[in-house]
Amino acid sequence: MTDSVVIIPTYNEKENIENIIRTVFSFERPFHILIVEDNSPDGTAQIVKRLQEEFKDELHILERKGKLGLGTAYIAGFKWALQKHYEYIFEMDADFSHPPEKLNDLYQACSKEGADMAIGSRYKSGVNVVNWPMGRVLMSYYASAYVRLITGMPIRDTTAGFACYTKKVLQTIDLDAVRMVGYAFQIEMKFTTWKFGFKIEEIPIVFTDRKLGSSKMSGGIFSEAVLGVIKMKVKSLFKSYKN
Repeated sequence: MTDSVVIIPTYNEKENIENIIRTVFSFERPFHILIVEDNSPDGTAQIVKRLQEEFKDELHILERKGKLGLGTAYIAGFKWALQKHYEYIFEMDADFSHPPEKLNDLYQACSKEGADMAIGSRYKSGVNVVNWPMGRVLMSYYASAYVRLITGMPIRDTTAGFACYTKKVLQTIDLDAVRMVGYAFQIEMKFTTWKFGFKIEEIPIVFTDRKLGSSKMSGGIFSEAVLGVIKMKVKSLFKSYKN
């Protein structure tokens, strides 16, 4: 048995899914995995179900009817994890851009060092991104700087998608009130966690762009973030944050 579950949203990840699952299960510290699968036409779900025969109690799948957005995938996963009473709930991509071996560092930050949320940060110590074009690195880096400027959050990597939440954080946040559905969802979750006064730690990681499969990035992601952050900040001025 374990107190930790790693949530991995998937859409067309057949090239990566078995490797990422086996990698997480190879660690000495036990983690369970929840795959939130958005009806991938490439057969990702079938690979996961085959592996469930091997990892009966450790590997779980939540199937959805289609591609409904990263934020809603994680919200569905968070609710599932809370129902199962996991203490530590992780977000991680399927494509190895987030180094799985850092899961234990995030776990230690929350379980031993008192953090309520631990973030795998690309920008905690300089810029640690591999295989991205310079334009994308600059866009990501300055997006985080923009979010810090608007919100006042003291977080270097505000758009990071590699993180560990304690159960208490996810029980405190009204998950049904989270509005952003794309990558800006990550900003909203960090902002809300911070506004509630929870302790957030950033753990330096090296982010390596995917080698297999295709990126899910789109232009709409950035327009959601730019306008969404301003709306989020304004709304927060009229909201009470008590936990």
